[in-house]
Amino acid sequence: MVEPPRVKTTRTIEGTTAKMRLFPGFLLKFKWSLAIVAVSLLLSVTNAFATNGFIVVASTTSTVNSGLFKNILPKFTKTTGISVRVLGVGTGQAINVAERGDADILFVHHKISEVEFVKNAFGVKRYDVMYNDFIVVGPQDDPADVQKAKNVVEAYKKIAAAKSIFVSRGDESGTHKKSLEFWRTIPVDLVNSSGKWYREAGSGMGATLNLTSSINGYTLTDRSTWMAFQNKGSLVVLFEGDPSMRNQYGITMVNPTRHKHVKAPLASAFIGWVISNDGQAAINDFRISGKQTFFANAAGYKKIN
Repeated sequence: MVEPPRVKTTRTIEGTTAKMRLFPGFLLKFKWSLAIVAVSLLLSVTNAFATNGFIVVASTTSTVNSGLFKNILPKFTKTTGISVRVLGVGTGQAINVAERGDADILFVHHKISEVEFVKNAFGVKRYDVMYNDFIVVGPQDDPADVQKAKNVVEAYKKIAAAKSIFVSRGDESGTHKKSLEFWRTIPVDLVNSSGKWYREAGSGMGATLNLTSSINGYTLTDRSTWMAFQNKGSLVVLFEGDPSMRNQYGITMVNPTRHKHVKAPLASAFIGWVISNDGQAAINDFRISGKQTFFANAAGYKKIN
């Protein structure tokens, strides 16, 4: 059986039988369609980046309560477009948060713990950022004669000898760790003294100061929180100026190799800004009641008058 000859099929365009042709008008519409698709894809990528255009900083209560971050972070965001979300907790808790990978950056004030954080590969590299100091505050009548102490260890000895109420933060914060360093130089049993003259607040610096004020006790506080604290009551600064009371702050990126979701480029941009001339100047310019609160000291930074 002979097959009939095959007939070439044609398509009808605009009612005319012809081989398919691409007319100029159709080509223009096609190009516009591609352009719209490309723009849509670009917007999708841009929106996705914008959604992720923030970093989480695990920091201390002092950088939050003092108002420092509220003052300097908008300057960073204006420069880079990167938003910063701050988790203000005690240094110990901030380190735990960073170790879990729940933050991109660690910004705290206990160098021994920070160095250990990097040594254990939880962080990449630590940088000095700024410092202020710790002070001992207590009731104005000063029953333990802390004002007469020649150094901070003697001040602590006087408090213990008088069994005057001392309120510790008790929260593994940088301030708590520093206070314990002073107590360890004195032969005093804090365990048996706990709940008697030695109290543990188990809370942030502001809450600890509130408790101390309400019971006319003594405590160790960072100067910035004290300056911003409004409920001083009868509390006054009784001892300050010992070199061992220096309060150094450092910044460390959480290790992106250990936690893949860490936003390393954004975190790096933040660290770079904080230790740059612009970031350091912003820190130095911050004031509480007209007084400088933090003193920038990142390596290589030179203050410009």
